[in-house]
Amino acid sequence: MVDDDPERRIEQLSERLDAAVEVLARTRDFGKAMRQGPVLDMARRLMQIPGGMERIYQRIGALEQAGIFHDSDWDTPERLQPWMAANSIRQGERNTVVLEALSELRLAAVARGALQHPRLSAEQAGYLLSQTLALNLRLIFGQFNEAERVHLGNLAPLVHELYQFLAGQIGFGEILEQLISEIWRMLDQRPIQVEHIKEMITSVSVYLADPDNGISGGASRGAERLISALFGPTRACQEDPGLAVYEERLASMDTQALRQEALGFSRSVHDTGLVSPYHPVLLRFLLRQQPDLLGPALGLSSTGSDALQCYQDLIHTLIEEAIWPETAQAVYGLAGLLERGILYAPPVAPAIWRQIHLPLSPQALRMLGNPVEPRPEPRQRLLAGVVCMLGQPLGVGQGNNPTCQSARALSMWASNDPDYLLQILAWAARDDDVIIRFEGQLLSSHELTRDIGLAAIQDVDPVSAVTVPHLDAIYHAMGSFCTDRAEDPHRWINPEFHGWWVGRGFAIAVDVGSGDLVDFSGFVRRFYGSYHPLYNGNQLVIHPQPAGIAVTDSAARFIGWHAISIQRVGIDPNGVMRVYFYNPNNDSGQHWGQDIQVSTHGNGERFGESSLPFPEFVSRLYIYHFDPLEMVADPAVPEEELTRILTLAAGSWAAGRNPEQAWA
Repeated sequence: MVDDDPERRIEQLSERLDAAVEVLARTRDFGKAMRQGPVLDMARRLMQIPGGMERIYQRIGALEQAGIFHDSDWDTPERLQPWMAANSIRQGERNTVVLEALSELRLAAVARGALQHPRLSAEQAGYLLSQTLALNLRLIFGQFNEAERVHLGNLAPLVHELYQFLAGQIGFGEILEQLISEIWRMLDQRPIQVEHIKEMITSVSVYLADPDNGISGGASRGAERLISALFGPTRACQEDPGLAVYEERLASMDTQALRQEALGFSRSVHDTGLVSPYHPVLLRFLLRQQPDLLGPALGLSSTGSDALQCYQDLIHTLIEEAIWPETAQAVYGLAGLLERGILYAPPVAPAIWRQIHLPLSPQALRMLGNPVEPRPEPRQRLLAGVVCMLGQPLGVGQGNNPTCQSARALSMWASNDPDYLLQILAWAARDDDVIIRFEGQLLSSHELTRDIGLAAIQDVDPVSAVTVPHLDAIYHAMGSFCTDRAEDPHRWINPEFHGWWVGRGFAIAVDVGSGDLVDFSGFVRRFYGSYHPLYNGNQLVIHPQPAGIAVTDSAARFIGWHAISIQRVGIDPNGVMRVYFYNPNNDSGQHWGQDIQVSTHGNGERFGESSLPFPEFVSRLYIYHFDPLEMVADPAVPEEELTRILTLAAGSWAAGRNPEQAWA
């Protein structure tokens, strides 16, 4: 029977760990390998519950003395290399991850003086740990790339908790500059989910507020912009006076002062992608007192301002229902929704009105989690999520969940078919049943999961939390209908699952049965003839198209297959033809080895897009759709470019797949 009392649970696990450590300590060296396993297992279980990391930290000296690192690479901490530590934590082998976590907790204890080590000084430990944290900045945010997600599996939350704990122990002084650069890089992608980023900025703010932190003004300049964006973006709230005091100040302002406040907020939001909790206070005040300033407060262009005027009642209601300090990011989503002009599509406004008043089922409420405060209500938090998704279609992320297909579908629908997205959400949130047709047969998520139920997912926006479990059930059911077909099931699934605009032509680079490359030359030529403007008659991408990439790590080693969507193809500011694509992974700026660094800004990307030069992108492509009637059949692609693509593929994910036989 599981003990539901968290305090009792942590005490039980702590006692069991102490007992296992005592047994290990009494064991002679030749037998320690057999006794380390139970200690590592108990340490892992303790690390995975709230407060457990602190308990391990308090016992790290006893763990080392008992011999937990005996006869391992971690037994000589003075020889540890930060880059090796970074690699170890990402490998995903359970005991390796736990040993590395224990090693880094030991470094923190030595660096803080809580543990004396005969071969490691506090300065050495601090350096090693700060460098390791700097190399794993994304993991402090809980942002795992596809390789890390696959390797770590259910250990990913443990790793995230570890780095949050370590960052709090060592302080951010050693890693502040890199940390701030990482925050800006992530904000450049304009994700919907920014809570982890806000938490880090808050931690940095607390650290910088300490007069003894030793940080120079220059080193903290980038941090100050982020901190002010959250806690004091305008003159009237620059000292973070509190929401109640700020609202009192608004009541005493004249029209000119209110306009300055509105403009100050909009500049901050569009500069950083972060919304301060003070911003909703201003919007709600303006709605009551001076609604003509809502446009400036949202930073709208003439396009957005026209939409605001045309759909005034709807936008005012959205502000009343969805925009709260607790859902502040919806302000940025609302601005994007208006700027996109999607309200002019006849079904969209009525569908949003339906969503405003939509009753939520008990299961939808469970998917959304239990709110700490009574307001905003779950219905209002979901509505805020709708506003964000419609305003930031490329900000949808899969979180630390293997749900890239469903996340991609939500992004596509938000971009291309918003009223269909709202219909899917209404079915999921109100009816607990999403119905999608596959080859003439209706698939019901309710019927498909009647016996097993729907599992809630974490670390995603509210719309994803409610819809993705349903969509995943339908996606997997579609796959089951294709198991007896010799070809890749995505040939049939993608057009039915994503939408009518998916090209009916289908190309795959590998044989499904053997995994070997098949006619890779023809695969590449067809892609050029379908997508490259210089070889396809200058036909631009009209609708985002689903595609599959072979994910590789920074050493160019194959990790697995991953779903993306091709957004557009065009020439970047430097004259390079690039493929711009959407990656549902939390962090789209990844290093794929062979000097292939995915770009997310600085090369003509729009917010939320990733990009690569055309040949580099094709070298990692393994599935795509195209329109056979519009494809140029035999494009004159230079042989040297084709050879470079094969060389890149053969030296990475295609190694061992007989690439030589696939090049005709």
